[in-house]
Amino acid sequence: MDPLGIIVLIVIVILFALFVRCFRIVPQAHVFVIERLGSFHAEWETGLHILVPFIDRIAGKVSLKEKVVDFKPQPVITKDNVTMQIDTVVFYQVTDAKQYIYGVERPLAAIENLSATTLRNIIGEMELDATLTSRDVINTKITSILDQATDRWGIKVNRVELKNILPPREIQDAMEKQMKAERERREKILQAEGDKKSQILVAEGEKESQILRAQAKKEAQILEAEAEKQAMILRADAVREQKVLEATGEARAIEMVQEALADSIVKLNNANPNERVIQLKSLESFAKAADGKATKIIIPSEIQGLAGLATGLKALVENDSTKMQ
Repeated sequence: MDPLGIIVLIVIVILFALFVRCFRIVPQAHVFVIERLGSFHAEWETGLHILVPFIDRIAGKVSLKEKVVDFKPQPVITKDNVTMQIDTVVFYQVTDAKQYIYGVERPLAAIENLSATTLRNIIGEMELDATLTSRDVINTKITSILDQATDRWGIKVNRVELKNILPPREIQDAMEKQMKAERERREKILQAEGDKKSQILVAEGEKESQILRAQAKKEAQILEAEAEKQAMILRADAVREQKVLEATGEARAIEMVQEALADSIVKLNNANPNERVIQLKSLESFAKAADGKATKIIIPSEIQGLAGLATGLKALVENDSTKMQ
């Protein structure tokens, strides 16, 4: 191939390469900043774009994804003059590619320095104890300040987190001793409260036990009195029933005697006794009356005559016996 053909071939290859480089594809979540003749021209978003050779150039390729930057520990001084090391983690996102490219030189370094100075200002207004227990407050304040400061750079600071707070070694030792003493104090308090509650429970249990014993004794005495009362009532009822039965028996016996006497009188009347039989019966009744405890006895005249008759009969019987001998 002659030299002219080689030159033509080279020119064709160069033109083809330039033609190919004129077509640029912007990936997802990215923005290309384009300059034309040294000045800002456009922002290319996702898709296919044509770049004019020797006139347009890509000034910067910006990612719109959220980024995480872990900055090294920064020395800060608290309000009570305690120096400590604090490292921060910043979550940010580019919202304006043009301002991000033209707003600040070395954006990450700018964010790091701004974060360090803001952190020093916030910690300088707080004491050590407040610093250790107020992470959320510090995070909120530093996030708000950084977000306002980086807005003109096309950067949105979503949040800032304090990763580590490292006080000096002697402060850590003192804090550990303080925490140990605090734990021991709490342990003693809890133990004392436990002993107190235990004693209270024991006393309450003894009190309830005494109350229950007293109530049981009282109920036993009441039951005993009730039982004694019922027993007395039953004994009184038994005595009363016994007396009633005895009186009933005596009444029945008297009634039977009276009935027997009436029957004997009826039978005696039916037999039509003579005067001598009646006098003999009267004598028998008088003999029974004489067996009693009466000191005075009035003897009817009929019985006196009957007694004389009985004496005469006795004498007659005795005379007969003498004669027979």
